Amino acid sequence: MTRLLTHRALLLTLALLATALLSAAVWRSAYVQALGPVSERGTSDLELASDRLVTQLQRFREFAVLSADHPALNALHWGGSRREANAMLLRAADRSGAALAVYVDARGKVLAQSGDGLPDWVLSGAAYQRALDGALGLAHGDGPPGIDRAFWFAAPSFGVDRQVQGVLIVAVDLARLEQAWRGSLPAVFFTDAEGEIFATNRSELLHWRKTGTQMRAPDGTMRAVSVARPGGHTIWVQRFSPYIPTRALRLEIALPVIGMTGTLLVDVLPAMRLAALQAAVVAAVVLFFGALLWLALERRRTLALANAELEDRVSARTMALEQSNSALRREIAERQEAEAALRRAQAELVQASKLSALGKMSAGISHELNQPLMAIRSFAENGAAFLERGKPERAAENLGRISDMAGRMGRIIKNLRAFARAEPEPVRRVGLAAAVESALEVLSRRIDEGGVTIDWQRPDRPAVVMAGDVRLGQVVVNLLSNAIEAMAGSDTRRITIRALHDDAAGIVRLTVRDTGPGIADPSRIFDPFYSTKETGSDEGMGLGLSISHGIIEGFGGRLRGENVAGGALFTIELRQAQELT
Repeated sequence: MTRLLTHRALLLTLALLATALLSAAVWRSAYVQALGPVSERGTSDLELASDRLVTQLQRFREFAVLSADHPALNALHWGGSRREANAMLLRAADRSGAALAVYVDARGKVLAQSGDGLPDWVLSGAAYQRALDGALGLAHGDGPPGIDRAFWFAAPSFGVDRQVQGVLIVAVDLARLEQAWRGSLPAVFFTDAEGEIFATNRSELLHWRKTGTQMRAPDGTMRAVSVARPGGHTIWVQRFSPYIPTRALRLEIALPVIGMTGTLLVDVLPAMRLAALQAAVVAAVVLFFGALLWLALERRRTLALANAELEDRVSARTMALEQSNSALRREIAERQEAEAALRRAQAELVQASKLSALGKMSAGISHELNQPLMAIRSFAENGAAFLERGKPERAAENLGRISDMAGRMGRIIKNLRAFARAEPEPVRRVGLAAAVESALEVLSRRIDEGGVTIDWQRPDRPAVVMAGDVRLGQVVVNLLSNAIEAMAGSDTRRITIRALHDDAAGIVRLTVRDTGPGIADPSRIFDPFYSTKETGSDEGMGLGLSISHGIIEGFGGRLRGENVAGGALFTIELRQAQELT
């Protein structure tokens, strides 16, 4: 008996060991395979980050090259006005975003500058010497006062004898460039030829250096980094920074244009989890079938013992076993049928989702084109009336407006097509007062027919916001139309429109207030297909405010609706456009 137990324990141990080895092999294979897509995505992100940095620096490189031969700078060598040259460099630096622009002669004497603070090392560095040789110089290091890290471009200026007469030196604040992409990607950093991290989207990594298998912090502290290479990939394992993954895929790309090497660290924990899941599934399947096999062997042993002891019960045991096998086959068949039903249900859900999206898009397109069509109808009726009154010039004016509305419909269709491709119309400077007055002009006939009084006052100063003129006009027209319809049963019909500046917040608010019955349920007014209009109404699809809400949010603004004393108040908040310089 003891020998039998020992044999069974050894067999069970070998089975568990084989399962563990198989699971480990599956995990290793799945992990290496999962690193492939991670590497591809990481390579794409690294190339994107590298191209973005190079492209940002390209602007300052072109500024240095193109401005080096400016007449105001060339005139300095012949007694020209230094004040005029300083002003030119200051304007150019402000427009380009450069931190400092300095023009020196071939001996290193400063002839003009946009500001003070040229470090001494720049004139003794390789970038300045390369410019004296007639080529564009590039360096990085300390910047002007207040700037820790800067890229320096040195562009030569040639005299009439084709010899270098001066050098325009341009400094770029690297921290200012990093603000646009900090945290937008996995941990990415750019190292110089000495291995120092000079630019990164993780500020805590600045000025670290890789020394062998260790990382040296700016204070000289050494941190251990281990490297693994599964399937040809380079995996970093570190515990010195909580802001980068503990285990990360390391990708590199050389950037000879700026003398840097780009490095990206991508977290491999999702790949490890996926590999662990696959290994767990394999282990569970093996253990499941192993358990079944073990149970079957145990059952055979038990039956054999029972057969030796009670041969007359063999038939009954055999029948019970056959019944169990039949039940197992029925269960397998039922599970297969259930899986087939599940796949059919998933296919039906996908088809239903497609039909729902198609219905929503059709309703959205009809709503987008409804307002211009109503305006065309209004202008056509006005034009016919003017022709009957013998006023062809006014009729021609209405025909011109119809043409404008047709063009507007074309722009709307273009916006809808761009929306379908997930390519929204770019936001630009739009005059808010012009959008309001254009909407009032489109709805003038409805305003007159409804007996509505419009209280509109242009703001004291131009209200210029960041938006799309067509889509902003659609939102204003929709709010005014809703207000006119809401006041149909009111004794007093008045719409008050105001444009208010909030310079502290950098926004402009447009308020539309009516004297209607107010909003029945303010919490649901922006829900799609929610409407308080009668069922069957041609204009009651309940999409207007939902679409308007999405348009305003697409501009980076807000649309709010609330009840106030004597009616409803809708407020549009948009970013105030910066003044042109």
